[in-house]
Amino acid sequence: MNALSSSRRTVIPPFSTNLSRRQFLGSAGINLGGPALACLLNQYLDAATTGKSPPAQRLDQLPNDAPRAKRVICLCQTGAPSQVDLFDYKPRLKSLHGTQIPDSVRDGQRLTEFTSGQVKLPIAAPSVSFTQRGQCGRWISDLLPYTAGVVDQLCFVNSVHTEAINHDPALTMIQTGSQRPGRASLGAWVSYGLGSENYDLPTFVVMISQNSNGANAQPLYDRLWGSGFLPSKHQGVKFRSMGDPVMFLNNPPGVVARTRRRLLNDLAEINRMRLASVGDPEIAARITQYELAFRMQTSVPELLDTSGEPESIYQLYGPDSRRPGTFAANCLLARRMVERGVRLVQLYHRGWDHHSNLPAGILSQCRDTDQGSAALIRDLQQRGLLEDTLVIWGGEFGRTVFSQGKMTATNYGRDHHPRCFTVWLAGAGLRPGFSYGKTDDFSYNVVENPVHVHDLNATILHCLGLDHTQLTFKFQGRRHRLTDVGGKIIRDLFA
Repeated sequence: MNALSSSRRTVIPPFSTNLSRRQFLGSAGINLGGPALACLLNQYLDAATTGKSPPAQRLDQLPNDAPRAKRVICLCQTGAPSQVDLFDYKPRLKSLHGTQIPDSVRDGQRLTEFTSGQVKLPIAAPSVSFTQRGQCGRWISDLLPYTAGVVDQLCFVNSVHTEAINHDPALTMIQTGSQRPGRASLGAWVSYGLGSENYDLPTFVVMISQNSNGANAQPLYDRLWGSGFLPSKHQGVKFRSMGDPVMFLNNPPGVVARTRRRLLNDLAEINRMRLASVGDPEIAARITQYELAFRMQTSVPELLDTSGEPESIYQLYGPDSRRPGTFAANCLLARRMVERGVRLVQLYHRGWDHHSNLPAGILSQCRDTDQGSAALIRDLQQRGLLEDTLVIWGGEFGRTVFSQGKMTATNYGRDHHPRCFTVWLAGAGLRPGFSYGKTDDFSYNVVENPVHVHDLNATILHCLGLDHTQLTFKFQGRRHRLTDVGGKIIRDLFA
């Protein structure tokens, strides 16, 4: 391709003997940038001339930890699912229903504005039953019959905790390692550390599903899958369920592929000239992203066309899998993506923020997500992909054991609770049918094996063969990392 040709001479500003120190150092950076860019683009030039994809970076050659996973699927349940009603079974709560939570348990924890004015904080026992499931005997809410069917493949962490008590800071924290916006997301760090396995698809893809009731949907900002201070080519690419899957992916009316190709060739040449002039690495990222977008015009439609999937797959994922934009349909697409080498896929499902009317709301959410989540595990397993794919299910924090607002025998709400929540993981050498960490009898405080959000992210990176203390990027005079200055690998989770 002319757009990637290295035969043209790089334009270097003429040398002057009257350079200031700042100008000399800037020019030196430009001179070194040309060979560096040529090395980066050489594999894409070869691919353009031979028709073959560049070789993927081999995980077993990385100078970090031994990798257990090649790819990750994150099932992000935003709004904070109630661990009390789904996974963290506490039999004492039934007899304590309606009684005041002991001050010794709450231990002065700050409350949100939703419950800080309540005179009483009555304990609300779950309105549904729990049953021991699988050979591991894990207690699972009857709201999750499909997840219960794969419980022997799941690794539960019951003791995750965070400092953030409100949704946006907590989501930002678990995705980027900081409550403040501006840091690089987990997917961007993985892209930065490992690169791509597929020449024609993004390394990091994001999809947002539609919940069936449309209520309590927390806003999701693009910075949650952004690249922050990392080069912009590492940010997540959001696939939409309506219209073009990626904005501006299709050619405008009247523009054919050959015309688009010539336009990109000329644009790339202009960008290369600008890169040689100013040395901005974002220009190099722009060149590669334009080329990826051009290749995606062919690869994305094939990826999203599920018409060739057998009927058994649709039955596995359930009737929602035939409706684009549902959680089940996105789970099926996530499997198709990791099959094709997409490194990290994040599925966001909103609607778990049940400050009131929790029994009805959580039932709707479980109907939306339960079968798709379990089907994804079964599908990956039957294809031999689960052993090197890490699947993660969880929210940004948990919910309180006490009720927010008016409580009846069958209706209650729950406030935000950062002190403990449950996340499950599967695949990638993790211990199946295993539970780690323990909370008190009220699912309020961690009493055994606490796992901070940084610990969880350190463990995720470890699964991919990345040392979270070494995966850093210098920005504003400091070397940043996903786990900030914390994080420890939870080695007990591995078989």
